[in-house]
Amino acid sequence: MPYAPGIVVRRGRLVFLSGITAAAVYHSHPHREEEFDLPASMREQAVLAMENLKKTLAAAGCTLGDLVSATRFLTDVREQDDLNRVWADYLDGHLPTTTTVEVSRLATHARCKLEITAIAVAEE
Repeated sequence: MPYAPGIVVRRGRLVFLSGITAAAVYHSHPHREEEFDLPASMREQAVLAMENLKKTLAAAGCTLGDLVSATRFLTDVREQDDLNRVWADYLDGHLPTTTTVEVSRLATHARCKLEITAIAVAEE
C-alpha cells in the first residue's frame, strides 16, 4: 500500500498545516495574478508543493518524516499517479495516512492543481 491506514500518536506536539500549494506560502490577499505564475504540469506543481510543505514543517520543527496524516486535493484525479511519484520520492518510504480528493477548483487560484493539508507530530 502507498499509505498507512492508521497511525497512533502517543506523544509529541501536533502540528496542523493547511493550504500548501505550489504557490508561495506567503502571498498577497487579495491575490495578485503575478504571484500565481505556476507550471502547468502536476509533477512540477507537486515538487513546488512538497518544497513548500518541507519549509512549513521545518518552521514548526518538523520534517516530512514527522507527517502522520495528509489530505491531498487535486483538480484532476487522473493526475494522481504523477503526484504519487513525487510524493514517494520526497517521503522516501515514510507512509503517513493519506486521503486524496478530487475537487472542481481550489480556492487559492485557478492555476493551482494541488493543495495539501497535513498533520505532523513534533518532538516535545
